[in-house]
Amino acid sequence: MGDDVADKITYFQAITGLEDPDLCTEILQAHGWNLELAVSAFTGTPTPSHSTPPSTDYYHNHPDPDHASSSTAATAATAPDISLLQDSTLANNNNNGPGLAWRLITLPISVISASLGLVSRAIGLGLWAAGGILSYSLGAIGIASSSRNSDSSTRLLSVSPAASEALGFVAAFERDYGSVRPNFLAEPFMDALQRSRAEFKLLFVYLHSPDHPDTQLFCQRTLCSEVLSAFVNENFVSWGGSIRASEGFKMSNSLKASRFPFSAVVMAATNQRIALLQQVEGPRSAEEMLVLLQRVLEESSPVLVSARLEAEERRNNMRLREEQDAAYRAALEADQARERQRREEQERLEKEAAEAERKLKEEEEAREREARAAAEREAQRKKILEEKAKSLGVEPAKGPNVTQVLVRFPMGERKERRFHSDATIQTLYDFVDTLDCLNSENYSLVSNFPRVVFGKDKLTLSLKEAGLHPQASLFVELNP
Repeated sequence: MGDDVADKITYFQAITGLEDPDLCTEILQAHGWNLELAVSAFTGTPTPSHSTPPSTDYYHNHPDPDHASSSTAATAATAPDISLLQDSTLANNNNNGPGLAWRLITLPISVISASLGLVSRAIGLGLWAAGGILSYSLGAIGIASSSRNSDSSTRLLSVSPAASEALGFVAAFERDYGSVRPNFLAEPFMDALQRSRAEFKLLFVYLHSPDHPDTQLFCQRTLCSEVLSAFVNENFVSWGGSIRASEGFKMSNSLKASRFPFSAVVMAATNQRIALLQQVEGPRSAEEMLVLLQRVLEESSPVLVSARLEAEERRNNMRLREEQDAAYRAALEADQARERQRREEQERLEKEAAEAERKLKEEEEAREREARAAAEREAQRKKILEEKAKSLGVEPAKGPNVTQVLVRFPMGERKERRFHSDATIQTLYDFVDTLDCLNSENYSLVSNFPRVVFGKDKLTLSLKEAGLHPQASLFVELNP
């Protein structure tokens, strides 16, 4: 028996491409270790059956109440992972299926058929992905027909496998049963669970078993009835999934679904877990479903109201903290701005004081330098005057070789002195300088009649040569 189980797991892995032996074991166990049935369920290929199990038509025959069951639980189930499921009815059909000899004979044919199905699906998926990539590339370089197509390609490429399954389920359900239905979210289960928590609503879960005999009528007459769908859309967040898909399979395991049609009401619990509040197994009428959903809604209303109030309180507290933090930051920024302005003002005043002190010091130093320079110039001038006075020598007495010179100054002063007739005009300038009657050294000695200016070109002439002997009258003329 052990070798037969191992061979079946090996065959199932080779056909389906699944690598997880635990998952393969779980799928085979769900189908009573019927390899052909498990492969057919995985690939979506109908399983040939020589005997059809009796179908229970709830809506026409109205069987006893034990045909469908519902339960309310307060236990928590772990959040689902991605896996695969085929409903339990198909597993039960194994009891009425063909014998072992027939299954062994038809096994190679079923394996080849399933493998071809997988290959065709892989090729279709590859073409879809290639088309999406091509459309996205063309849209990126501006060749796509419209930005909508480019955006659509981008969305297709970025959708996760779980979201893709949800999109496919919603589209297929609306195609098969119309638009009057619960508004199933086209997103993964955990996203739908978080959305229900954010909206303070319960999550209505429907697990779809396409091959179950009661599924079609349940969807048409119960789920898609106007009254029930309107009630569910108003009071619940809805999520649905096919048990042929990964997430639907995992959810059926998490919720321990044993009969179909299966629906449940759950809510988010702590630590990424879900609380199962109500489950309905088997077909029910719209009226019965409405009563069950109303009851679970009434029972859960205090919890939802409390959660809403707590969330509102948390939001208010958070808003209050944010406002307080904003006020504190504003006050802190104002204080920092005032402190910065005070420091800048202080730095400006200190800089101005330092600049004024520097200028004052420079001015004092300049005045000191100027005073020293003036003192030096004055000392130099006095020294020159002393040298000039010494060079004049003693005034000579009157005689034939002595010239009498009278000098008039601009302010009316008059100075007179005798010079040797061979003395130069420069000697007259030295005499005028030694008198210290002028504030300027830029002047000329001029005679009136005739007017002669004894400038620099005549400084070397003697008094006799200049025509000033034996006497002369000169006046000082300041040069401009």
